[in-house]
Amino acid sequence: MMNAEKIYKNLNEASQLLDGNSIDSLSLSIRALEQIETLDKKYEKVASNLKSMYYEMQEISRDISSYTEEIYFDEEERDYIEERLGLIHTLKRKYGNNIEEILNYKEEIQKEIEQIENLEEYNNELKNELSKKQLQMNEIAKVIHDLREKSGNELSEKINKLLEELEMKNATISVKVEEVDEYRETGKDKVEFFIKTNLGEDEKPLTKIASGGEMSRIMLAIKSVLAKTDDIDVMIFDEIDTGISGKAANSVAKLLKEIGEDHQVLCISHLPNIAAAADHNYFISKKIDNERTKTNIKYLEEEEVIREIARISSGKVNKVTIQYASELRNKKVS
Repeated sequence: MMNAEKIYKNLNEASQLLDGNSIDSLSLSIRALEQIETLDKKYEKVASNLKSMYYEMQEISRDISSYTEEIYFDEEERDYIEERLGLIHTLKRKYGNNIEEILNYKEEIQKEIEQIENLEEYNNELKNELSKKQLQMNEIAKVIHDLREKSGNELSEKINKLLEELEMKNATISVKVEEVDEYRETGKDKVEFFIKTNLGEDEKPLTKIASGGEMSRIMLAIKSVLAKTDDIDVMIFDEIDTGISGKAANSVAKLLKEIGEDHQVLCISHLPNIAAAADHNYFISKKIDNERTKTNIKYLEEEEVIREIARISSGKVNKVTIQYASELRNKKVS
């Protein structure tokens, strides 16, 4: 468009100048010389040259006019195109980097306008859709709630059975599944573990248990049941042997061994039965150095493990206790 305008303007200007005074002046000059060309050959020659120029300029003028007609240029169309280009530039600056983005924005605005113009109808549609979704969510939440209650009862039974083996015969775990008002990612339930540690006591949340030893054994029972399903890599048990001995200690060692098949288990213990079941043993000690207490940890080789098990079993290391420790170590957990 810009080249067409330039060519058209210059051809038109050249045509107007030729069609104006230039050709007319040549014609008048030729007429004047014709009056004197018989008087001298030089005047005749000049007149002849002017006639040639006159005919050539006429031919050139016709060519320029023809070229001008071949060029299509509409000033109004140019103004319209420039206006459109300016509008597109403005739209790009405001609504997108290209025509596609601008058109997408236009569609979004049109949808918003339609929604505003039909706001009541749109709101009713949303309310109906919301009601349908709520019904679906309630149905799903009810199914999840029933599954949780069933699984909670089964879990409680398995845990309570293990608590008896861990010498917590009077302790009972229950899983409370309470439906709440708000939706959550996993349904509409609040799940909490409750425990009664002694006969005649009321149930209370598991988080309220103060005894570290009790909590360790309870968590051991829970984790033993859930060992095949959870995704915890490392489990730490501290004071798990507090207040237990004999059969209970063997039960604790057995459970720890079973959990250790699927998890990394770290257990701090003073019982030989539990220490003997470990795959790896470390000895932890404290000493005062420059009036500061330092804790040391040492990996024990197999001979050192047996000697340490002998020591914690009776406080002495001799042939009898070494023999007992070796038997525990060889037996581990049956």
